[in-house]
Amino acid sequence: MITLKNLSYRFPSWGVVALDDVTADIPTGIHLLLGENGAGKTTLLHIIAGLRTAAPTESCTIDGIPTALRDPQLLADTFIFTDEMKFPFPTINEMVQRHACFYPSFDYDMLQANLARFGMDGSEALDKFSLGNRKKAQLAYILSLRSRILLLDEPANALDISAKQTLLQMLAQCTDEGQTVIISTHTVWDFQNLFESVIVLNHGKLVLNKPIWEITERVSFVSDSMPIPNAIYIEPLLGKYLAITPNTGNTTDVDYTLLYNALQSPSRDNLLNILNSDQQ
Repeated sequence: MITLKNLSYRFPSWGVVALDDVTADIPTGIHLLLGENGAGKTTLLHIIAGLRTAAPTESCTIDGIPTALRDPQLLADTFIFTDEMKFPFPTINEMVQRHACFYPSFDYDMLQANLARFGMDGSEALDKFSLGNRKKAQLAYILSLRSRILLLDEPANALDISAKQTLLQMLAQCTDEGQTVIISTHTVWDFQNLFESVIVLNHGKLVLNKPIWEITERVSFVSDSMPIPNAIYIEPLLGKYLAITPNTGNTTDVDYTLLYNALQSPSRDNLLNILNSDQQ
C-alpha cells in the first residue's frame, strides 16, 4: 500500500510548491493519474520512487517504510519510467546482464515474449532505433522486471496505433493483483478499460482518488443530440452533447476526458459532492 499523508513538496531551487497537503491511500491495482501540466504528477511519482524527498519524510510510505529513506529492498520493488528516460546500456540484453539482477522478480521468459511481440530479440542497438521502437524495447523490459510498484509517466508517447494496442494487452497480461501500477498520461483513451481507480491532481492539490466502481455507481457518462436534462456537467462536441448525470440505474463506462474536464470546471464541487456521497 502506498500511503500519502499530508504530503507536500516545494522545489528547493526556486521555492515553487509542487504538491500541497496530499493525503491518499493507493492500493494494489492499475491507477490512472490525471492533472494539467504542472499539476505535480511527475513530482508525485518521483517522491513515490524515492527520487525526491517528501515533506515531512514520513508523508510518503510504502507498507509503512518512508520512500525518502531509499530502503534497498523498497528500491528493488520499485521502478519508475519517465518519458525522457534513457537506458545506460546499449542493448536490452546488456540491460539484463547488468541491471536486471537488482530486481529479484525479473522474468526472462516474459521479456522474450514481450520483445517478440514487437519483432525484437534484445540484441538491437537502442541508439539506432527510432524513438518509438526504442520505447517499445524499453517497455518490454520494464514490464518483465515485475516490480511491485511500477510508475509510468506517459508510457504511450511516440508509439504508433498498433504498438499502443500491444502495450495495453501487455499491461493487462504482465501485471498481477500483487502489483501497484500508476500511469500518468494525457492520452487516456490508450488505456480506456484498464484502470481500477483514478487519481486527479489540480495545482498540486488532490482533487479525486476513487475506484472506478464507485464513480460508476454514483454517476453516468452519456451523450445525446440534444442538451441533457439534470446534467451535473455538460459540454458540446461535434454536433452532440456529452454529459455526466446522477446514476439512476444506467451504469456506463467512465469517460475520463469528460470527468477531467468536469473537475476543472465550476461544476467540480457539485460533482465531488455526489462522488463522495454515501448515497448511491
